[in-house]
Amino acid sequence: MSLLDPLLRFGGSVLAPGGSRSRLAILMYHRVLLRPDPLTGEVDAASFDVQMQALCEYFNVLPLEEAVERLTAGRLPARAAAITFDDGYADNLHVALPILQKHRLHATFFIANGFLDGGRMFNDTVIEAIRRLQGPTLDLPAAGLHGVPVGSMQEKRASLGSVLRAVKYLPLDARTAAAAQIAHSAGMPLPDDLMMTADELRTLAAAGMGIGGHTVNHPILTRISLDQARAEIAVNRDFLQRLLGRPVTLFAYPNGVPGQDYSAEHVTLAREAGYRAALSTSWGAASRRSDRFQLPRFTPWDREPRRFAVRLLHNLLRRRPVEVPVTPAAALR
Repeated sequence: MSLLDPLLRFGGSVLAPGGSRSRLAILMYHRVLLRPDPLTGEVDAASFDVQMQALCEYFNVLPLEEAVERLTAGRLPARAAAITFDDGYADNLHVALPILQKHRLHATFFIANGFLDGGRMFNDTVIEAIRRLQGPTLDLPAAGLHGVPVGSMQEKRASLGSVLRAVKYLPLDARTAAAAQIAHSAGMPLPDDLMMTADELRTLAAAGMGIGGHTVNHPILTRISLDQARAEIAVNRDFLQRLLGRPVTLFAYPNGVPGQDYSAEHVTLAREAGYRAALSTSWGAASRRSDRFQLPRFTPWDREPRRFAVRLLHNLLRRRPVEVPVTPAAALR
């Protein structure tokens, strides 16, 4: 055992004590790949296994639903953590689940049901199309992009973030059209098996994992009308509850940046839909003072286990994650 180990445990207990002063670290993932991807840098199975082992050693991991209730009641253990996944990728079942089960860990998976059974999210259309592009540059006038370098894998990786950001905030129809234009430029079929099927989602739930809502089509909520947002949230929850035959009590805002991707009105919509808590992507750790409908999350990236644990401890220092102000009247609507 390294001399760093007791320091990490002590530091975690000081920064995230149990009881009324407890803090909850909520980890956020999207995919777990079988092997490293030079384009996206998504976590692979070997790295995820290392991270989960570090979580077991340095933190007390709880199911998110239980953790939220215990946080509110001031009954969390020291160094409390929960694990979440967004969107509904097939590798969540086939790659991540066996690793979670190996370490006897629970995770909650937030599902955008419009992409089940062969659908593909716009970002994956962009990623897989750029992966296959043969020319030296990409032009995408609809997103204000011209001459984007994509000739080598290094250029593709360097350009991918800017392309995704430009396309992400287009209106929903324009976003779909822009992604389709890039796909057409690739000139070859793109994978249609990236997301889970409905049966695979049932299998994930039957394995004891938590399932949460994430809208139907994963829109940026501030870029659609309030009526559309209400339908995206409510229809998604109704679908998941019918499919699984159990209540779905947790929600994650698509993209999830407070004030940019969702507003106070969408916090109210999540409450009205019957959810008990909702998650943003604002970094930090939740405390009893946190808004249950804007709980912060943290995306880890370190591959070495002690660096991973130190990164989590650093995240616990972020005392005031960004939240959208919600008036009492709005919260009660």
